Amino acid sequence: MKIAILSPIAWRTPPLKYGPWEQVAANLTEGLIDKNMEVTLFATGDSITRAKLEHVTETAYAENPDMDPKVWECLHISHLMEQAAHFDLIHNHFDFLPLTYSRLISTPMLTTIHGFSSLKILPVFKKYNENSFYVSISESDRHPDLNYVATVYNGIDPKGFTFRKETKDYLLFFGRIHPEKGTFESIQIARQSGRKLIISGLIQDQEYFDLKVRPFLNDEDIVYVGNSGPLERDKLMGEAFALLHPISFNEPFGLSVAEAMLCGTPVIAFDRGSMPELIKEGKTGFLVKTVGEAVAAVDSIESIDRRYCREWALSNFSRERMTESYLQVYHKILEGGSE
Repeated sequence: MKIAILSPIAWRTPPLKYGPWEQVAANLTEGLIDKNMEVTLFATGDSITRAKLEHVTETAYAENPDMDPKVWECLHISHLMEQAAHFDLIHNHFDFLPLTYSRLISTPMLTTIHGFSSLKILPVFKKYNENSFYVSISESDRHPDLNYVATVYNGIDPKGFTFRKETKDYLLFFGRIHPEKGTFESIQIARQSGRKLIISGLIQDQEYFDLKVRPFLNDEDIVYVGNSGPLERDKLMGEAFALLHPISFNEPFGLSVAEAMLCGTPVIAFDRGSMPELIKEGKTGFLVKTVGEAVAAVDSIESIDRRYCREWALSNFSRERMTESYLQVYHKILEGGSE
């Protein structure tokens, strides 16, 4: 079976720091290589992989202001589509745009829908609903107008996340600095619970950061450490008392939630989107609805068995589990099956 993995090119695959779609594409590619599959990864030229690497640009456009994203996205996608006949299956992690090629090629295309940035993109998914194959990354993120061949949770390489039984006293916010991710709410939870908060993430909304985050930073109990890379992330997550995830949107998955649990760190999250699928209530963390409930949950964190958090994440969100699930989907598609 010859498989083409189409990764985005906003960031390197795997990303140096932020880049969840690129990270999942990288994890799956390496997982398939472990299964002795013949894989070609379409990504940036500086990507790191054991697969055959195809690229049209050496660097990611989010890291190079001289690049026009639309131009290089078109060149990147067309580079794969012009070689489509060389593959048994194309696995698209590049959102909706590659679907517009799907009726022009004979190779089946599987698209992992990593969430809907806006309902405005839905017409593209609906147009190609009958001739494409869609996978959701959580049951909560399925749209009723689309057909899905499976739900496959994102998988993480456990080697990058160290289990730590002993922790420090700080709470952690890890993710995009954006209103929907709840950085401000995390600050309130930390202050009301009397604990230090470390904030790590890409500043995606500068105005929000300047108005709702920066005024509370003091390098003592509310600390911003920037956009952390893999080594810093492993240490921050593993030593945290708990990860705070007070989202205000229906998040399709939430990689940081699974990553924290791989380190043994419990998660306190607002009960939205996929959180009930990721977090086992009272066992790997707590699902809450308000800042006040989150503060109360902080006092109950010590009842959580950190080793069980690790076991839960390994069982449900490992690279091995994701790879096996996708291989089942590949065989189903190539054998002409559907859900």
